[in-house]
Amino acid sequence: MKKLFSAALLLWAAAAQAHDGGIATEQSKAVKADFDIFHTKITTEGNLATFHIAVSGKAGATRPSKTGKLAGSSVFSYVWPTTIDPAVVGFEPKAGILAFAVTAHPDFDDTPLYDENGDGDPKNDGNLWHSHWVVLAPDQQCGKGALKVVDIPAGAKPRLPKTWPGFPILLDSPGWSPIFKGTTLEVKVPFDDIGVVTASGFDGVTSALRVNASVHAPLLCIVDVFKVASGKLTLPGKVNQ
Repeated sequence: MKKLFSAALLLWAAAAQAHDGGIATEQSKAVKADFDIFHTKITTEGNLATFHIAVSGKAGATRPSKTGKLAGSSVFSYVWPTTIDPAVVGFEPKAGILAFAVTAHPDFDDTPLYDENGDGDPKNDGNLWHSHWVVLAPDQQCGKGALKVVDIPAGAKPRLPKTWPGFPILLDSPGWSPIFKGTTLEVKVPFDDIGVVTASGFDGVTSALRVNASVHAPLLCIVDVFKVASGKLTLPGKVNQ
């Protein structure tokens, strides 16, 4: 009995430590459990930053239904908006809000350099959860107060990361693997200068995005916000706190 109690105590302590610091959010029955954020944080060790989100249900349990076409298709996402300048990861300086995202979308693949499902075809893996850097900005065409992934106008040649997947939006596909474990999602991301991360603010968001029905700008809008960790996207989180 004493051994069982000790083991339970260790598990409880480990769980408490995993959800220590960062942004704590009240759980909500109005939000689907696997998108109901109750804890968000970013921590660093050496040159690695760990992006962490915990939800009420099983993280990553729900993905969009396949429609068979790009136009009008959906993207589900777990997102960490940050105050990091987009130039840090290879975009133009001050291009918008830099956010790290883990997404799934069965109707298209935007990680052409990686074969996530290991079947020998790197162009059919969009339905699996994978990571991106995205640059966000408001656009009333997406809805009142809504955000979009920033479009690249025809003919424009902005600075882009080396792993930009070719879509006409400010999107990067760096290939960092998300790890789902029960209620938690974590991704480890390396940085050349970890100081830009430790000095930044952040938030947590779960949301659905939609590809424009005409596949024109705005190409990718956030159309449904499931939950915002801070309540109003104020980016109050402090790294390592």
